[in-house]
Amino acid sequence: MPMERKQAAYSNLDERYAIQGEKYQGQQYSHIYFTRLHHMRNLLHALVPTWKPQLPVTTVLGLEEGKECIIVGTLYKHMKLKPSILDEYSKERSAIPLVKPHNFMHPDDHLILEDESGRVTLAGEIPPAAFVTGVVVALHGKETSAGNFLVEDVLEAGLPPQTALSSADEDKYVVFVSGLSVGSGTFNPLQFQLLIDHITGHLGDENEQTIASNIVRVVVAGNSVHISPRFVNGQTVASKDQSRIAEPIRELDIMLTQLVSSLPVDIMPGCHDPANFSLPQQPLHRCLFSGASTYNTFSSCSNPHQFELDSVQFLGTSGQNIDDLYKYSDAKDKLEFMERTLRWRHLAPTAPNSLGCYPYTDKDPFLVESCPHVYFVGNQDKYETRLLEGPEKQKVRLICIPRFSESGVAVMLNLRNLECSTLSFSTSFDA
Repeated sequence: MPMERKQAAYSNLDERYAIQGEKYQGQQYSHIYFTRLHHMRNLLHALVPTWKPQLPVTTVLGLEEGKECIIVGTLYKHMKLKPSILDEYSKERSAIPLVKPHNFMHPDDHLILEDESGRVTLAGEIPPAAFVTGVVVALHGKETSAGNFLVEDVLEAGLPPQTALSSADEDKYVVFVSGLSVGSGTFNPLQFQLLIDHITGHLGDENEQTIASNIVRVVVAGNSVHISPRFVNGQTVASKDQSRIAEPIRELDIMLTQLVSSLPVDIMPGCHDPANFSLPQQPLHRCLFSGASTYNTFSSCSNPHQFELDSVQFLGTSGQNIDDLYKYSDAKDKLEFMERTLRWRHLAPTAPNSLGCYPYTDKDPFLVESCPHVYFVGNQDKYETRLLEGPEKQKVRLICIPRFSESGVAVMLNLRNLECSTLSFSTSFDA
């Protein structure tokens, strides 16, 4: 007897990440910083009267030595280990190999705050390790005789406002999977097939099939295929190799077609997928999926990806924003980096400084204006989740989705209560 699958009302909110009709005319990245500072300053100025009502707000240029005040600006983190294109050039010409550190932090790193009027070096109660270039904050402190700004307190914009969740009375699940890496050495086709069979209800007893019939959507969060780097170095590809490039994509399409014939699937590009490199990554072209794209249940989405399911707001990336924060700052886990991006109200503060991004002139699409109920990032080392609670009763389910090709783990989220669990598939016989 075929099972009846539940459905959820879906609306795609990726419009803000679409690059349409925008022409690159050699514009600089300063526009993005200007837009970001303008937007965030308005927010922070509104918070200052309840934070420190007695203090005057001034600009960097208006600082007076020894006088307590508040300044608002964009942080810049001076890092001596941060790779520079000029170093890369000089090292290319030297025989010494480059060792790439996974993290560029150094005890001598220091922060600078800048606004339109100027910049000032910061000292005092602001830990450089917890911040990155591109974050807009308000600082309470005073200028020292050395010309630095001695920080006494920091104000971040905090979690944005959130729409209320309508109460649901039945279980409905969304499955997240990322880092399939079809075509790589770690990809195990049987493992992925088990996941597909579970979701489509071809696997398991009656109880498991009932749960599977409550899965209303699958989100594939980046790095779905692995194309050998030797094919993507800009050289012309020999015709015998062209089919080898297409092979992983064809295999992925066959797998996805099984899924979309049974339920809706969103697929996002990641840093290894055949998509544009810089954020926001535009949806993978439908012609790559000649089988799956014939179904109206197949959605090729952008990265970041924003959508709504039965009034639950989702926001997620394929992981580049968090991986970049990990290189340039310090936290106890990846979830803390995610939490910071929400408190800073910015998905990717390090773009355009160390993370590739499109040079917008009139907007910064990574500003987080409303708080999602679910915030996910793909391609992480391990599965982690936490429920973040904000001061105004905001509740956000943070999820790190592990790379499936390495972990065999997909993540299942219940729309009714935002509870999370894992689906784990092992194909080894020695377990």
